[in-house]
Amino acid sequence: MTTAILGGGLTGLTLARLLHEEGEEVIVLEKEDAIGGLCRSQTEDGFTFDIGGSHIIFSRDEEVLAWMKDVIGENQDNRDRNTKIFYKGSYVKYPFENGLSQLPEEDRFFCINEFVRMLIEAEKGTLPAPLNFRDWIYVTFGKGIAECYMVPYNEKIWNYPADQMSYHWVDGRIPRPPVEDIIRSAIGIETEGYTHQSVFSYPVTGGIEALIAAIARPVRSRVRTGFSVTSVARDEDGSFLISDGSETIRAERCISTIPPQHLLPCLAAVPGGVMNACEGLRYNSLACVCLGTRSNSAPYSWLYVPQKELGMFNRISFPSNYSTEVAPDGCGSVLAEITYNEGDAVSAMEDDELIRHTVAGLSEMGLVSPSDVVHASVFRQKFAYVVYDLCYQDNVAIVRDFIDGKGIAQVGRFAEFEYLNMDGCIRHVFDFMKTYRKG
Repeated sequence: MTTAILGGGLTGLTLARLLHEEGEEVIVLEKEDAIGGLCRSQTEDGFTFDIGGSHIIFSRDEEVLAWMKDVIGENQDNRDRNTKIFYKGSYVKYPFENGLSQLPEEDRFFCINEFVRMLIEAEKGTLPAPLNFRDWIYVTFGKGIAECYMVPYNEKIWNYPADQMSYHWVDGRIPRPPVEDIIRSAIGIETEGYTHQSVFSYPVTGGIEALIAAIARPVRSRVRTGFSVTSVARDEDGSFLISDGSETIRAERCISTIPPQHLLPCLAAVPGGVMNACEGLRYNSLACVCLGTRSNSAPYSWLYVPQKELGMFNRISFPSNYSTEVAPDGCGSVLAEITYNEGDAVSAMEDDELIRHTVAGLSEMGLVSPSDVVHASVFRQKFAYVVYDLCYQDNVAIVRDFIDGKGIAQVGRFAEFEYLNMDGCIRHVFDFMKTYRKG
């Protein structure tokens, strides 16, 4: 049996490897000239950047983490997380609720007082049930933490009003901080949150694409790049016929890891209601502004920047602090991430404008001196983040049910249209394989 996998990103290549290990014949069809999807890396002027946003290797899922670390082998190093939030000119400990002692006094009181108010309401049973993501933030963290950090940052990264987003995806993903941690943090006792990423791994050479290359190695000969699927049909015996307009691939099974916005136009007789639901699925694009400097970077792993006035970037990472081999000796590297949508101000900006805008903001933060920049580049990804608006659950169900009805399995971040990190994508592949073995 031949299985055709649409998309040669992390999910598609992991699927191909595991199916290959089961003895299956696979072929991976990737429209780009390179594999990796959002996990690609680029080296220019001696600087290596992850061009789909900054990635690290970590997970609460011990099975997935062990698998990633085993696959990449000796080409990895461990780093202690040193992550901050840039808040009113200061570098506050991450996560925000663990850095309350570093806030201005009035803000610290605001956060503690409102957290306690929220706990009292919860205890009395008078805390209203959340109706949207903004509500969920308020009932989880209290008004102070919500307004000082959580709402501004999330509206910046999602590029969408929090009160127009569903909260189903985040409930359980981000826990309510224990009250003892809030008190400890507020009085200056060292408190750690998100301990599953307090130590992370990263490839020594090659950027995050080194993980992709390692995963793909056993099946690299079965990957077709530059194959942009234009039609997926079935013949009389049920086999899939997958074409790029000039060549047709025949397979007994088809698994999609590509966005439904790309897949549905390849299928025949798609009902108008399904196309409307697909058009209603919201996502963010991503611009990565990559800077190389002639001096070492600030000592951070990454930073969160909620303030809009500093710049459009929401997260700043420092790849040269992940590995000694991704920047020339004595140099540093900085990667700024900006989410945007087609038709907005960012989408209309030329790369040079984005670079100037970013350098100016980082200079104001004291992170980069314009005269110190020796490399600058911009990489854009159309599909980067799934946005869970209030119509998401209805729309995604319509789309996925239709594709399922065509006999095409859907696995991964954009095929399933779910906000999955790298480990989540691999976990979904593992779970798919369990179902496959039973079938």
